[in-house]
Amino acid sequence: MGSLLALYQRLQHLLLIVLCVVLLAGSGQLTLLRSLPAHAGFWNLTHVWLGLLASVVAFTFFISNLTGGSWRQYYGIVAGNWHPVWHDLCGLGKGRIPAAGGVGLFSLIEGLTMIALLAVCFSGCMWFFEQGSKDALFWRGWHHSLIYVFVTLLILHVLCALSHLLDLIRD
Repeated sequence: MGSLLALYQRLQHLLLIVLCVVLLAGSGQLTLLRSLPAHAGFWNLTHVWLGLLASVVAFTFFISNLTGGSWRQYYGIVAGNWHPVWHDLCGLGKGRIPAAGGVGLFSLIEGLTMIALLAVCFSGCMWFFEQGSKDALFWRGWHHSLIYVFVTLLILHVLCALSHLLDLIRD
């Protein structure tokens, strides 16, 4: 059981990538408003069920990234540690790419991306549990708005990862 859990923890990031790509790619095909249509098609059902799965994976991913005090890597500013982020921002102004890992700007972007993903998952789950009620449209609206925040942060996260790959190639 322990080795299965360890394998799951190693694959969480990859699983979230696949789930997010499928969910975002198929989102233009959806006809979800107040509730699932009576004869919901492939894209609607896929989005709802993969979205619920993504919610569980995102939550467990978030928890595993915060255990053992590692929350300080992503949210050091909450503990008052602004210096590494400020140092990275000043370095960007001088054309320097921030270092991978640590408690700097790129880790903060990772942390904010995780929170945005959790917010998207939460609002989607609330829509699911409230479907059929007037509150479902409220949660649907929040879900759509939060997706824009998440996608923006996700793009920044991917750009940060790509900049580190460039760093590895140069060395």
